[in-house]
Amino acid sequence: MTPEIIFYVLLSIISLNFLWEKWLDNLNAKRFDSPIPSLLHDIYDEKEYQKSQAYKKETHRFLSISSLFSFLLTLTFFLVHGFAELQNLVESITVHPILSSLIYLGILGLASSIINIPFSYYSSFVIEEKFGFNKSTLKTFVLDTIKGLFLSIILGGVVLSIIIWFYIETAELFWFYTWFFISIFSIFLNLFFSSLIVPIFNKQTHLEEGELKNAILEMAKKIDFKLDNIYVIDGSKRSTKANAYFSGFGPKKRIVLFDTLIQKLTKEEVVAVLAHEMGHYKKKHILWNLIIGMLQTGVLLFLFSKLVGNQLFANSLGIENASFHIGLIVFYFRPLAV
Repeated sequence: MTPEIIFYVLLSIISLNFLWEKWLDNLNAKRFDSPIPSLLHDIYDEKEYQKSQAYKKETHRFLSISSLFSFLLTLTFFLVHGFAELQNLVESITVHPILSSLIYLGILGLASSIINIPFSYYSSFVIEEKFGFNKSTLKTFVLDTIKGLFLSIILGGVVLSIIIWFYIETAELFWFYTWFFISIFSIFLNLFFSSLIVPIFNKQTHLEEGELKNAILEMAKKIDFKLDNIYVIDGSKRSTKANAYFSGFGPKKRIVLFDTLIQKLTKEEVVAVLAHEMGHYKKKHILWNLIIGMLQTGVLLFLFSKLVGNQLFANSLGIENASFHIGLIVFYFRPLAV
């Protein structure tokens, strides 16, 4: 197979994947006008249901436009040999294997984030505002964007540097060492995400003593569920939407309630929501999801290790020498090209 054929296979994969996703999205969108089933008429408020469907329609239209823009931009970047031009730029700065990959992928990531800002702004301050969900301010939006970028650069840069080092130093066993590292890192994030990452963006406080906390603890006791950490997060600073989530396991497990959930639901309803979350834990869904995710990561890394140094794939993008970051880009548009 020649580099030219591989190039057009990649373009075909991108195009077919886009068309497939749009077809599935449109199938789902056809149900937006479905009436409330008769069995649920006494549960759903008609006006609220219509508002919900209108929100789905508007969100669907917006996502269709933004995904089309992303698709056309990706195709254009391929056709103007953007990957090769970016490689030439990076090589004029450094040829160090780790630094060059960090700079190359960093530029692509930064460009993608900047391009996404107007779409993110429109989603929050036009669509979410229109339907009464948005509570974010321009200051919060800007700070979130900056914090997200810095977190990606610092955390992503460190993780990526370690992975590239494994690639350089361990050759054939690169995928195994990387798999082990990512697995440990995933467990670490699962344990400490709420205590290390969430506070960068939100304030968390212990649920205050009172009827709600007593009801939660009583329900947890009934199902033999040890629970010491119940937190409230200030989700209302960005949205009126209510939510709750479970993180960690063992002594690090914690339940986090959005303040909007407490404001909107009764005590009994909040306990019902948490019963659902505790059910996930009792059924070991968190643990199984983690294990399955690790297995999937191992398979993908093994496949990636067979592709990453392929000279033919680098040539298909107009690049002379294979490298980690070029292999990663081609693998992103996998797997039919392998």
